Amino acid sequence: MAADRSRADALRWMAQGTGTFFGALITLPDDRLARPTALDGWTGGHLLAHVAANADALVNLAHWARTGEETPMYSSPTQRDADIEAGAARPAAGLRAWAAQAAESLEARLAELDERQWTRQVRTAQGRHVPAEEIPWMRAREVMVHAVDLGAGVGFDDLPADFLAALIDDITAKRSGDGTGPALTLTATGHNGTWTVSGTGDPTPVTGTLAGLTAYLSGRRTDGVTGAEGRPAPELPRWL
Repeated sequence: MAADRSRADALRWMAQGTGTFFGALITLPDDRLARPTALDGWTGGHLLAHVAANADALVNLAHWARTGEETPMYSSPTQRDADIEAGAARPAAGLRAWAAQAAESLEARLAELDERQWTRQVRTAQGRHVPAEEIPWMRAREVMVHAVDLGAGVGFDDLPADFLAALIDDITAKRSGDGTGPALTLTATGHNGTWTVSGTGDPTPVTGTLAGLTAYLSGRRTDGVTGAEGRPAPELPRWL
């Protein structure tokens, strides 16, 4: 867990994000789940199936933390993708019920963990070994960001500012670790945060609001941020 991001923070954001996601979902009529989203190749059904399958996968990690029995998030990337495709084809009522039940199960399983179990190492789908207390942060990212992706009127500027700052910390670290994208220096207007992304070429200064920078870094949009001398910021691939 990052030094400035506590387990209590992550659990709070997970609860807030779950409320935001399902609050947005309830406003979407069933036919909208069959329509494309802003995520290439995904309908609303794919997005909802992904969020549901993610909760089930994190329940696996909570089981691993509680029992010590190795329980991967997914049996394979192929199985993960197949579950999303199959889930997207479910009737809307069944898909909604799956997502809600999976979210409730994850909350219940995390509530069972004691202090020792929270520190047990588990493995993410990307192969990173992390303490179990990273699980609520992993879920908070999913429900917060995908609440925006639903296209139901939630924007990044509707998400908590402290969550946005923590998410920028997370994404800049991951993009720096990859090192293949453009080098960036990021400054948030109306906030005292500054960040750097290691990458190729000389660093490009990028300025925007906290919400704008989060949207930009996650590969959602570039409006609301500016690059050097007012030019557009370099495009980034989608994250999450």
